[in-house]
Amino acid sequence: MSKIYVLDTNVLLQDPYSIFSFEDNDVVIPAVVLEEVDSKKRYMDEIGRNARQISRLIDNLRESGKLHEKIPLENGGTLRIELNHRSFHQLQEIFVEKTNDNRILAVAKNLSLEEEKKADGRTVILVSKDTLVRVKADAIGLESEDFLSDRVVENDHLYTGFTDVQVTLDILNKFYEKGQLLISELGAGYNTGAFYPNQFILLKDVLGSSSSALAMVDASRKHVKKLIFDHEHIWGIRPRNVQQTMAIELLLKKDLPLVTLIGKAGTGKTLLALASGLMQTEDYGDYKKLLVARPIVPMGKDLGYLPGEKEEKLRPWMQPIFDNLEYLFNTKKPGELEAILAGMGSIEVEALTYIRGRSIPDQFIIIDEAQNLSKHEVKTILTRVGEGSKIVLMGDPEQIDHPYLDAFNNGLTYVVERFKDQQIAGHVKLVKGERSGLAQLAADLL
Repeated sequence: MSKIYVLDTNVLLQDPYSIFSFEDNDVVIPAVVLEEVDSKKRYMDEIGRNARQISRLIDNLRESGKLHEKIPLENGGTLRIELNHRSFHQLQEIFVEKTNDNRILAVAKNLSLEEEKKADGRTVILVSKDTLVRVKADAIGLESEDFLSDRVVENDHLYTGFTDVQVTLDILNKFYEKGQLLISELGAGYNTGAFYPNQFILLKDVLGSSSSALAMVDASRKHVKKLIFDHEHIWGIRPRNVQQTMAIELLLKKDLPLVTLIGKAGTGKTLLALASGLMQTEDYGDYKKLLVARPIVPMGKDLGYLPGEKEEKLRPWMQPIFDNLEYLFNTKKPGELEAILAGMGSIEVEALTYIRGRSIPDQFIIIDEAQNLSKHEVKTILTRVGEGSKIVLMGDPEQIDHPYLDAFNNGLTYVVERFKDQQIAGHVKLVKGERSGLAQLAADLL
């Protein structure tokens, strides 16, 4: 039997095409949701873009019939705008204030009560990204669900970029002698499709000895090979753990124009990316410029407008980048870093606000805090990358400050999962924190 899904505003603002995600069921949009969407359409950000997009979609559906009646959708379901059922009588003793959330709850509850009176009454489900709305729905005996169709992965199954393989000592010795192995030589059950391109393999002795080796699957997925840049230091930075060794391999390989790094705070993502970018730009001359950018999304309450020119306004947002550059250049005096950067002229620190419309060839591009990007924003960024450029996306999906994103639907997670089987991309999840013992303990305990 089909169901009735009542959509909250945040579902439409997160994914304008969510109305087509409910198969052959009935989708109901309360009138108050349209009012909330209308109030967001003037925003010049991702929320405003989605508000305008859903407005256009609903407007196009008017050609199929009247919106307050059932309009057929391509997937076999229907859509209607609920203008009635705005009575607050059922909830006025529970929720005193007539907030928009409570009005949406009232619509869903009244529809549910109507269906209960019918012999063949259907289940009414409120769909919301707002946890407290779902809690309220449960309190009044109404079924509710989170909107999960926009999730790239379920739970914690995000691709890590590496895996362990148990092999015999003979296979390990053969790998050290030849520097590579056919994937079929790893043992029964391993074939060309067993791994992703550029995935790292930790070869371990099946008998439990300390013998091991670090290998990388080639682009053709036929061989596992030794790392090219194993134990190489970059601008005085040496890898402190095996995942950092993997990251350096990806960052220095010219045939990988896309690299994604995921890890908790203090795992070395930004430092390794900046060091490798500086080495390839300043020392090797592989790229004309090092471009560093990050989304302008505040943690906590926004400070409001900042004084000064663009560079002065960006400084507080980009301070984590400058902190790492000060470490790499070993600067100690105030203004010393600014003088170095001005003299070099090949390092550009930019806000992602200004990236639309640009074409960026022959540059090493670092996008920090990419977990705060939506799918649309990350697509916009990747389509700016020109010929001869390399882009590094990095962040921690567990530290998201964007109100409509989570660990499973953000742009960084989206890129990791979509590009994991592409030959031109590499990914690794950094596990161990190296900032300090306190930082690692805080990341684990808090």
